[in-house]
Amino acid sequence: MLRKSLQIAILVATLGSGFVLGQAQADQPRMHDALRNLRQAHVDLLAASDDKGSHKLKAIRHVEAAIAQVEAGIRFDRRH
Repeated sequence: MLRKSLQIAILVATLGSGFVLGQAQADQPRMHDALRNLRQAHVDLLAASDDKGSHKLKAIRHVEAAIAQVEAGIRFDRRH
């Protein structure tokens, strides 16, 4: 149940941020492609079977950090 709630929350956040980021997508297509792929990887990791000796959890954290960095790069490029 918690896992499903987490997936729904991530989907809502992804759709919401996708709406905002859609405005600048044309000028940063590679960054937006990377962001889309990272978000899909995040969903796939969450849906994967049990943790693999904590490697799944570490991978999820790395993907979340990568998403944050790509989003920060997009925001930076918009301001400069």
